[in-house]
Formats: sequence, structure tokens, C-alpha cells
Amino acid sequence: MADGALVGPVRIIGAGLLGASIGLALRARGLDVQLEDLNPDNLRTASGLGAGVPVTGAESEPQLVVVAVPPDHLGDVIVTALQTHATAVVTDVGSVKSGPLGTVAGHAAVERYCGSHPMAGTQHSGPLTASASLFEGRPWAITPHATTAATARALVEELVALTGAMPLAFDPEDHDRAVARTSHVPHLMSALVAGRLAEAPEGHLSLSGPGVRDVTRVAGTDPGMWLQIVPANAPAILELLGQIRADLDLLEAAIRSDDRDALQEVLANGVAGTRAIPGKHGGPVRPMGSVFVHVPDHPGELARLFVDVGDAGVNVEDVRIDHDPARAGGQVELVVEVARVESLIASLEARGWALHQ
Repeated sequence: MADGALVGPVRIIGAGLLGASIGLALRARGLDVQLEDLNPDNLRTASGLGAGVPVTGAESEPQLVVVAVPPDHLGDVIVTALQTHATAVVTDVGSVKSGPLGTVAGHAAVERYCGSHPMAGTQHSGPLTASASLFEGRPWAITPHATTAATARALVEELVALTGAMPLAFDPEDHDRAVARTSHVPHLMSALVAGRLAEAPEGHLSLSGPGVRDVTRVAGTDPGMWLQIVPANAPAILELLGQIRADLDLLEAAIRSDDRDALQEVLANGVAGTRAIPGKHGGPVRPMGSVFVHVPDHPGELARLFVDVGDAGVNVEDVRIDHDPARAGGQVELVVEVARVESLIASLEARGWALHQ
């Protein structure tokens, strides 16, 4: 059994976006990384980027194995890794934990397995989009099961620390309920809303604004991986969908009967939900306000705006950019603390920017 100090080698099985990014992060820390992937193009690209060295069979035994394969194959690959590497700790980065654990549970070396799940990624896939900084400041769930050895958990915790991520402890079942609520069901709801746009008359879509883009953004990702994720977390997803169906029934009844009180309750629950999302750095939510600025469609204008905001001494918490259909340019929404809204407006107007209220 490996001890709690991660010194390598680390073997990564699956050299896609997550696997290659983990490799890059660990190589930047000086650890030896071994790469496996059934796709020779992924392996060649990831190793060419410096994420690790392809496995040839002559390598030292790994201290830690990280399984980064698609959800349908996680359980089998984890079991194979436990069988092949008699002393290595094995973790995985899959987005669903109960299913793989069910496959691994009967294995004699199950105490060397500790699941994990980095909440990081992009809408792209493959090692070409990998980055050593992908996990910096991002949550990374660590999901030990009832018989996970303390040394195995410690090794996975050090992996998370070396990538710059923030470790969060969950048991596997609670993790799956959490990601259903915060990721899987929101993705499905986004897909349903976006699907209503596909059949809309062209004239309707000319009224599209930032609201519909916000709601449908995640629906634009490749559905291939979701065809595996959704069935893998079906129980937790179905439970939430049942609750949403009941909410839709209440909403429809409120609209049909013009029940403003019931409609108010639905909308207020939505506000309460947005306020429940943790704020910056996981802290409490702070009151925010928006300043809307028209930015001409010319090179350098956006950079000039941010320089002027910096000169005003205001920290921007979030930025949203939308095309302005009325003029040749874009509308930039600067999200700042409420207490700084008026001073930012005054400063930008003094510098000649056109602001929207």
C-alpha cells in the first residue's frame, strides 16, 4: 500500500482533456507521469504536449493510477487497474461515482480505490485543449467508500492539492445527488429549452437576447458524453425530474387561473435558489449590480473599456457580452458590487462611454 506522500510515478489511463490536463499539472510539479490510451492520436498528442510518457511495458510500477475514461468503461478499467498494479492506489475522475463503485465493490483490493471528480472542463474535448491550470481553484470531489484505506484517501487528496484544486469530501451516493442537482438536471433543462428554439420561426429568434443565451449555453455541448452520464446517474436525475414535473404542474395551474400569488411563489423560489449558490471563493453571496456599456465593434475597444474600469478602481466580478442589434457594436454587462455601481457609471461616462440603464 502506498503512503500518503505522492512522489510518483502516476499512471493516467485516458489521455483526453482531463487526463492530459492532470498529466500537465503533475509534470509541472516534477512528477513522473505514464500515459495510456486506446486512441493512438490522443496518446501521441498528450505526450507531445508534455503530459507524460507513453507506457511501453518497461516502466516502474505506479504509485497512483488515475482512470480518466468515458463513464461506460470506468468500473471495468478501475478493476483492471487494481488487478494489474498490486500496490497502487486507484482513483478515477468520472462524473458519477455509485456505478463504478458497484462494479469495484466485490474486488479484494477495493480498499485501494478512492473515487474522485474534478468539477472542471470546457465545452471541448481531447488533449489539444488540455491545460496544466485547468483545475486551479476549481472544486474537486473526493469520494471514499466505507472501506477505503486512509492512505489511499490521503494520496488522492495530495493529487488534488498538486493540481491546485479545492478538495471537497462526499460519500459516493451523496456526490451523485449533488451533481444531478447542480450539473446533470440543469443540462437537461437547458437542452429542453434550446430544443424549442430549433423549430421557432426565424423572426422569433431575431429577438434573442442574453437571457436565452444564458439558459441554453450548456445545451450546445457535444451530446456524446451525456448519453453515458445521464443513464449512469439515472436514479438521482429521475428523482429531481419528478420534483420539477410537480413544479411545472403548479406553474401551469397558476398561469391558467391567473393566480398571481402562486406565480409569485414560483418566481420567489427561483430567486432563493440563485442566492443559495455559493459566492466568490465559496463565500457568502454579496449583493451585485450590473453596469451595461455599449462597446463599438472596433479592435481594441474592449481592452480600452477594461483599462478604464481598472482606472476607476472597481473590481469586476463577472462579465457578459452580447451583440447589440440596434447598433454596430456589443453590449457588455459588468457585474460589480452594488456599492460600486454608481461610481463606476460616473467614471465611465466621464470617459465617454455610452451606458444603458
